[in-house]
Amino acid sequence: MVDDNELERLRDLAVPAPDGEAKARALAAAMHAFDWQENISIATQGTAAGLRLTERAQKLWRKIMQRKLIATPAITALVALPIAGYAAFEILKEQPPVIHGNGKITETVADKPAAQRPAINQPAINEPLAAAPAKEKKADADSERRVEDEAQVAPASPPKPATEVDSLAKQEMAPEAMPAPPAPAESGQLAAGGRANGQAPAAAMRSAQMPAVADSKLMVQPLPVPADQMQPQEENRDRIETFKTNPVHETAQDPVSTFSIDVDTASYSFVRRSLKEGTLPDPDTVRVEEMINYFPYDWKGPDSAATPFNSTVTVMPTPWNERTKLMHVAIKGFDVKPAEQPKANLVFLIDVSGSMDEPDKLPLLKSAFRLLVSKLKADDTVSIVTYAGNAGTVLMPTKGAEKQKILSAIDNLEPGGSTAGEAGIKEAYKLAQQSFVKDGVNRVMLATDGDFNVGQTDDEDLKRLIESERKTGVFLSVFGFGRGNLNDQMMQTIAQNGNGTAAYIDTLAEAEKVLVEDASSTLFTIAKDVKIQVEFNPATVSEYRLVGYETRALKREDFNNDRIDAGDIGSGHSVTAVYEITPKGSGAEQVDPLRYGQAKVDNGGVANAGEYAFVKIRYKLPNENISKLITTPVTAANEVSSFDEAGSDQRFSVAVAAFGQKLRDEDQTANFGYDRILEIANAARGADPFGYRAEFLSLVRLASSLGTNK
Repeated sequence: MVDDNELERLRDLAVPAPDGEAKARALAAAMHAFDWQENISIATQGTAAGLRLTERAQKLWRKIMQRKLIATPAITALVALPIAGYAAFEILKEQPPVIHGNGKITETVADKPAAQRPAINQPAINEPLAAAPAKEKKADADSERRVEDEAQVAPASPPKPATEVDSLAKQEMAPEAMPAPPAPAESGQLAAGGRANGQAPAAAMRSAQMPAVADSKLMVQPLPVPADQMQPQEENRDRIETFKTNPVHETAQDPVSTFSIDVDTASYSFVRRSLKEGTLPDPDTVRVEEMINYFPYDWKGPDSAATPFNSTVTVMPTPWNERTKLMHVAIKGFDVKPAEQPKANLVFLIDVSGSMDEPDKLPLLKSAFRLLVSKLKADDTVSIVTYAGNAGTVLMPTKGAEKQKILSAIDNLEPGGSTAGEAGIKEAYKLAQQSFVKDGVNRVMLATDGDFNVGQTDDEDLKRLIESERKTGVFLSVFGFGRGNLNDQMMQTIAQNGNGTAAYIDTLAEAEKVLVEDASSTLFTIAKDVKIQVEFNPATVSEYRLVGYETRALKREDFNNDRIDAGDIGSGHSVTAVYEITPKGSGAEQVDPLRYGQAKVDNGGVANAGEYAFVKIRYKLPNENISKLITTPVTAANEVSSFDEAGSDQRFSVAVAAFGQKLRDEDQTANFGYDRILEIANAARGADPFGYRAEFLSLVRLASSLGTNK
């Protein structure tokens, strides 16, 4: 601790005068700094540029005139001749022309007119750099466009004398900035390291990366970076669930296959968009079962609503492997007539966050929901909840008879803010429960690009939230829009656990398909928690493989557990599952038999020894919590001798299954060409009133042209 009296004494002491040695050191340092500054070259690299030819001629002429060596025009003409000769000599000395064997002379860089060098626009040296990054990018892009335009129409400026260039360079460059590339800034705006307010200006960053040139004027005006380098590539933040293709199972070791049905169609639309944009889809975006189930099929349905669906099983040869067979399981839901459709209580939960501000997002979404509103009955109810930074109710429960009021609320939606999806979901379920219709349709319809970044954002947390809300009897459907920010993984998670479906809408035509043509199957559920379990007979089937449904797999014990959630079937929905099976003794087995302790299969004296498999389907009615069971044995009676004998719908669905596997680059279809897929699909096209199958054929052609494996 320093005493105050000591500080007072120190303050009154006289400062000692510097001695002679200190003065000498200070003077030497100053002289050294002065000499260093005088020797600094404006150019940071390369050799010093000499005078240009025209400047040499001007200099010579100026000396002649100043000394008055030429007094008459005649003498002027005589002097001009040697000057021209001197100029030609300097041209040949500095850059001789290239003469080829054929006698032709190649034009050198110096021979080209100066107008071909683009004019360079550079912001003023004192221009502030504290602008926002987005504004800075726009200014850079506009500057580049102006440079390109001026380079095409503006004539080149005459070169400035070296003395003028040097003078200008000295004015524009501070001495302390010489060791580093120049960075324009105002005083106090540029912090150490070239950062302004914590941000590295784009212009300063580009200058730091630009190579120096001998021409001092060009050095302070760096050449523009090409547009494809200046504009950063748009980040793709799509979240897609990764999964492995179903493996081949040995029946003797693992005879039972269990999975939840899936009527989602999002994958097909996503694949279609990728192909139409000229790229093969990411294999993880290809869920084969969703591609198969995208198409309507004319399977035989049940005769009454008492049994919500009917199943049809067909065994046929495999078109991509002559030694295996396909077991084709088709389910058709009961089609509720429009006059018998129950009242609907719908809540539109619409994402209006900033990420939805794209033409294929909120504008398309608004058009899609306008189509749905046009199909509502007068006594249906619609509410609208939006969410961005927080959730809000845009439209309280309103009867379908007030269509204009509903449409006006949709038209007034504007994007902006973050994405509080959790708050929106809670508010939507709250409104749905307020207008709950007993024995009717109570559904939240979530439309989003899937970007949840406020509140609960983890998929498991959202899953638990949806599971708790579905107990109220309110179902959930999810509609995805746009690319680059699509959270397909989250959409699949909450749709599967919300007793609903997931669709991806990339065009207005797709919106019409999902919300108008398939409105009854989208909205009116006839069975929930539908599971399929297939037990294969080891005596007739050596191996089997389920095509698709990787993300819908269930444990064997889940089949009889009514607490385990599964997929739902809507009115008129069709569901298809395809197994590739290896008949016993066919020689197509991929798994070697065990040498020791091989599992013994002995069905002697046991019934049903000739069956291929036993198919079990468990489901619940929409308002019940106890499941019911439907069983179907698969025998030789279900088999056709050739692939062409199968129905057109079966054959077309197999073509779609082959296409999906090929896009995933699976081993089974590696040698199965796109041309063969086209042949099967075209032959089985059948009735195609909406053109879905014709579009499929065009997608196969696109994939064939884009893929390396034909």
